[in-house]
Amino acid sequence: MATRRTTRVEVPIPPTPNGNTSDKPQPPMLADTPLVANSPFLPTTLETALIAIYPGTLLLGSLISALNPASRNATYLPHTQAYAVSEAPSYFAKKSNFFNVYFVKIGWVWTTLAFFLFVASHSSLGPPLRLKLTKRRLQATARYVVVTAVWIAVTQWFFGPPIIDRSFRWTGGKCDVMFDDTRSARAGRADMSDMEKAFTHAACKSIGGQWAGGHDISGHVFLLILGSAMLWLEFLPAVLRMDGLREARRIRTADGLVRSAAIETREHPGNMEVPEKLGYGVQGALFVAGMSWWMLLMTAAYFHTWFEKFTGLLVAFTAIYTVYFLPRAVPAWRQVVGMPGV
Repeated sequence: MATRRTTRVEVPIPPTPNGNTSDKPQPPMLADTPLVANSPFLPTTLETALIAIYPGTLLLGSLISALNPASRNATYLPHTQAYAVSEAPSYFAKKSNFFNVYFVKIGWVWTTLAFFLFVASHSSLGPPLRLKLTKRRLQATARYVVVTAVWIAVTQWFFGPPIIDRSFRWTGGKCDVMFDDTRSARAGRADMSDMEKAFTHAACKSIGGQWAGGHDISGHVFLLILGSAMLWLEFLPAVLRMDGLREARRIRTADGLVRSAAIETREHPGNMEVPEKLGYGVQGALFVAGMSWWMLLMTAAYFHTWFEKFTGLLVAFTAIYTVYFLPRAVPAWRQVVGMPGV
C-alpha cells in the first residue's frame, strides 16, 4: 500500500523593528495602509502645490508693483512700509481702505469665527450644531489654541513686547522721537520711559515717534498666511475625497514604521461621511480664506519691502509646519493635536 508523503514548509518569522525575531503574533497589515518609503516630515504633492500659492502670491504682488507705472512713480515711505497717501497707486495701497481696517486689522477675529463655525457644523468632526465634545473637535480646538498662541506671541505679547517688536530692536531698530521748534528733544524723550524706548512700537507711535533702523517682520503677511493656511488645511481634507489630501499623507506610527494616514482613520472611524452640500461652516471658511488671499496679494503689491514680506512668510510657515505637518512624524504630538480629515 502506498504511503502519502507530506512536505513540511518552514516559514521564517519576520524580524521586529529592532532586528529581533519574536514568536508573538504580529498584527495583520491592512491592505489599504501599506508601508511607504516617503518621509512623514514632508507634505504630499497636492499639499505642496497648495502651500506654494503663498510665495507665488508674494511674487505676483511684487510683479504687479514693478510693472505698474503708478507704483514706480509714487513715493514709498520706509518708516510706514507704505506709499505716501497723496500718491497711493491704488485704493488698496491706502492703509485706510475699508478691507484693511475692517478685515485685516481684526483678521484673527474673522479667522476664529470661520474656524469654529466649521468645527461646530461639519459632520466629519461630530454631530452638526450639537454641543458634543468628540475627539476630532477637541484635537481641532487644540490645533487652534497652538496657532493662536503663536499669533499672540508674534504680534501681541511675548512675555512683554511681541516677537515682531523684539526682532526690530534686535536688528538695530530704535524709536526716533519727532519734535519741532516749540518742543525740545529732551521734552520729547521725557514722554517715554526707558522700557518704552527700548521695546514697544505702540508706545513710540503714541508720542509721535517712528521705528527706524531695524528689520520689521510684515505682520500683515504673517497674519494672512497663518489664518488662511490653517483654514485650508482644516476643511479641505474633511471635505474633499482626494488622496493627496488624505490617505497619501505619511505618518510614523508608534512602532517606528512609516505608513499611510489611512490607518488613523481605521483606528478612529467615527463619522467621516462627506455631506453633499458644503454647509455654512465650509462656506464661511472659504470666504475668509479667499479674502485673506486677496488682501495678501494687495499687501505684496503695495506694502513692505520684499525681505519684510519674506520673513512674515517664513514665520507663518514655521507655525503651520509645527501644527499640521510635524505631528505626522511625531506620534506623541499627533496624539495631542491630531490630523484634519482622519
